[in-house]
Amino acid sequence: MSEHPADRRRFKRIAFDARTELSQGEFIWPVKLIDLSLKGLLIERPDPWQGDPQQDFFVDVHLSEDVDIEMNVQLTHEDDGQLGFVCHHISLESIERLRRLIELNLGDQRELGRELGALIEI
Repeated sequence: MSEHPADRRRFKRIAFDARTELSQGEFIWPVKLIDLSLKGLLIERPDPWQGDPQQDFFVDVHLSEDVDIEMNVQLTHEDDGQLGFVCHHISLESIERLRRLIELNLGDQRELGRELGALIEI
């Protein structure tokens, strides 16, 4: 029996609802965020979808009026109307916001430490 990729996941995903925009070149799509992790995110595929999977995307997750998590991401998979992305670049400010958001949702400082350690190994 083969192991499902989700079973090997080293980063906990947190379900989070925030206004999110995905962009690539001149295209900007408001999207529904399904979940986030320290390594990427999962969204519902927008309609119409004209994204180029060979090029990076920019994602902006609006936590509040003036607080955002911004990252450059690459499309890794498309399944059942969902798009999965891996983070290629995130600013220190955005990673700190994401770390705090995950910390609050995990409720376990040790688990967050393990995830940060796994992120550094990559």
